[in-house]
Amino acid sequence: MKTIVIVLLLLLGCTQEKMVDEEEVKLTYLALGDSYTIGESVDESQRYPVLLVNKLREEGYHINDPHIIAKTGWTTDELTTGIKEENITGPYDLVSLLIGVNNQYRGRDVHNYRHEFRSLLRQAIGFAGGRAENVFVLSIPDWGVTPFAESRDREKIAVEIDQYNLVNREETQKHGILYVDVTPVSRQAIEDLSLIAEDGLHPSEKMYATWVELALPGVKIILNNMKVSTK
Repeated sequence: MKTIVIVLLLLLGCTQEKMVDEEEVKLTYLALGDSYTIGESVDESQRYPVLLVNKLREEGYHINDPHIIAKTGWTTDELTTGIKEENITGPYDLVSLLIGVNNQYRGRDVHNYRHEFRSLLRQAIGFAGGRAENVFVLSIPDWGVTPFAESRDREKIAVEIDQYNLVNREETQKHGILYVDVTPVSRQAIEDLSLIAEDGLHPSEKMYATWVELALPGVKIILNNMKVSTK
């Protein structure tokens, strides 16, 4: 009888340990950005960080809901302020950064953008526990193709967006960080309005879903390199 009790206790201990282990391997994800990250004009479930997490879960990864620090209209310096106000420390297993469209919209200097983006990228790496390989950056979409920009100089907007993306791509690649170029698909909206939300400016769930498909292969490599167990 005593032997049976000991065996049962051992089995119970193993079960509890397994439950703790499963809880410990749950991944964490921090998404930094502006309206494109918070998902202006779409449901919360249609934001790209949420869609990405759901896709990863379908692929068998244990991952928590994303922690999003983003607000419509934010520029690089405003995102920096927003991060300070959140008072987060990390580390997170995965960190994404998408910022800059409002710098361009407000006509800010692209050289200043480089300085502030570089600082944000360093912060993102810090939030990933110093692991640059656990960070990914998305390019700035081209809002010039949207109905909102119909009366504006679309060619000028495209040129400036490209200049900003040249900067964030260069800074990203200096650290060997995954760069996800979503700008080409954003420009498809000139012929496919289903890629644009009802406000005529921001991406729809359909466009966000394409971003996720572009990011997913690289993100899976990041997570697989961490040797985290999957279902």
